Formats: sequence, C-alpha cells, structure tokens
Amino acid sequence: MSNNTPAILLIYTGGTIGMVKDFKTGALRAFNFDQLVERIPELHLLECSIDTYSFEVPIDSSDMRPEMWVQMANVIEENYNKFDGFVILHGSDTMSYSASALSFMLGNLHKPVIFTGSQLPIGDLRTDAKENLITAIQVAALQENNKPVIQEVCLYFEYKLYRGNRTSKVSAELFNAFTSPNIAHLAESGVNLRVNKPLLTYTEERLPLKVHTEMSRNVMILKMFPGIQQNVLEAILNIKDLEGIVLETYGSGNAPTESWFLNTLSEAIQKGLRVINVTQCSSGSVHMGKYETSTELKEIGVISGKDITTEAAITKLMFLLAQPNIEDFKLAFETPICGEMED
Repeated sequence: MSNNTPAILLIYTGGTIGMVKDFKTGALRAFNFDQLVERIPELHLLECSIDTYSFEVPIDSSDMRPEMWVQMANVIEENYNKFDGFVILHGSDTMSYSASALSFMLGNLHKPVIFTGSQLPIGDLRTDAKENLITAIQVAALQENNKPVIQEVCLYFEYKLYRGNRTSKVSAELFNAFTSPNIAHLAESGVNLRVNKPLLTYTEERLPLKVHTEMSRNVMILKMFPGIQQNVLEAILNIKDLEGIVLETYGSGNAPTESWFLNTLSEAIQKGLRVINVTQCSSGSVHMGKYETSTELKEIGVISGKDITTEAAITKLMFLLAQPNIEDFKLAFETPICGEMED
C-alpha cells in the first residue's frame, strides 16, 4: 500500500462487464482479466495503482451463492493491508444481494468496497462498462488526509454511488438499472464527483476488520398475494430445518387478518421460526400497528423490517442466524448494523 498513490484491488467475479463477443459465434465469453488495461487504456490516467484478482471460474451472477460471498470476503481480508480500496466486478442481477451480504460480513470496515458491473460488455460500442468501472475505481481511491473518504460497501452504477445494502435492481434494460428507494445516493458523478458526506457511515478507527464467514441458508422469501391458501402457507412454514423467512407484505406491513393465517404464523414463530416483515412496495417502510391488519402480526412476534430492502433483509437474516449467542433476535434484527435500515 503506497503512502502517496492509492492502491486498488479489482476483484472480478464474472458478469457482463467482463465479457467480450466472439466474432465467429456472436456469443459472449469471459476475457482474460489480466488484459483489462489493454481494453480500457483510460485506466492509465487514474491517479492510483491497480492490481487484479479474478475468480478461477467466473460465474453468471444468477449462480451466486453464499460460498462466493465468503470467497470475496476472504480475498478482501487477505489483501486488506496491501490496498486502500477494493472494486468488485459482478453481474448486475444479484449485485444488490452480494453488496448487502458483504456489508454484514465485513465488520469494522474502514476502506471502500465498491460493487459495479454493466448492462453491456466492455467490448460493445455503446457499453456502460467503461464509465462504471473507471468511476468506481476513482471512488475507491478517494482520500482526504490520507484516509479513504468511503469506508463502507457501496454499489456504483450509471453516475450514482449507493449504499450497497440499500439498493435494488429495477431494470433489465436501462443503464440506470439500480435504485436506492429509501435513502439518497451517497455520491453522483458529473463534471465533478459530488459526495454526500453527511450520509456516509464510519466505524471506530481502532477496531480491526472482522470477517464473518458463516451464513445460514435455511431461509426463504414469501411474497403475500390475495388468495394465498392455508395449505400452501403451512407447507412452506413446515419446510425441514427452515430457520427464518422474509415475509413481503402489503403497504406499510399489512397482511390478512383471517384466523387461519395468524394462527399458522403464530405456531411457526412459537416453534422458533424468525419471521421478518418487509413491504413489497418499491419504497416506504413497515409500521406494524399503524393499521389493524398489522397490529396482530406485531402481537404474535413478527419482526419489523422497517425500511429495509428485501435483498438486505434476507442477507441480514442469513447473517444473524449464523451468529452465536444472540439473546434477543428481534432487537438484533431491528437495530441497524451498517446503515441498512432506519434507526
């Protein structure tokens, strides 16, 4: 790690950004990421040094699994003292899940971890990959008084830097593919790079990085819909070894008030199932007790997800279920860990 020039490690996991089109077949394939600078010579103009690390077998982000989150976290841990910042190149489809997971797994983070990707491959004439990659590296290299300006897990896409665990992918076609529904973006790239410093989060500087690699996979997401049947709900809640469920409810946290629904849910909670209430609306917050239809959920022990995204809710659930000795799980979930929800 240089005292003068920031050193950035680029971690390639896969995804469209690292693809090139085969001229013979027209199919997209991963290219040798050691040749990155050849394809984006503008990287020479950045005021930082760049090293690369690539997954041995790059993957489509649809194949993302917790084991790969662990691999990313381990790479960061192993290189933490060698670099000033990290940029993770990742497929956009599950990027919000990975960014959320890493935000919980990287405890006491004091350096930037920036996820980015693209809708079109680097070799495409109209690609968004170059801007996303170049600015993500610039953001990771930002320093004031020899300290990183960004000290959290973020996601950069189409001129905006977001808190990673506050994002959702909202478009499969637009370059502006992500949104941060309940908190403003942390920075915006234009003629100048404008950082919204009051929104940034920091941990105590004296605390060392602590990487958590245990994540429970005994979880699921259930979206409420009119007409859900009792036998369906019972079958889901009785899945073997199921530990937790994120329940996507209506509006500000509302669900059916029929006795069978509440009784089925209550029995599962009494047996130890953790049930997190998040809104299926694209923005807004759960306020259990605001309406009668959510008051009873609160009374039977459903946990409020407040304004957390579904992506952050499921990964936080996976994270907390794997932590030993949590005495009050409800309090642990409803308390922000790294800016993922309102206080």
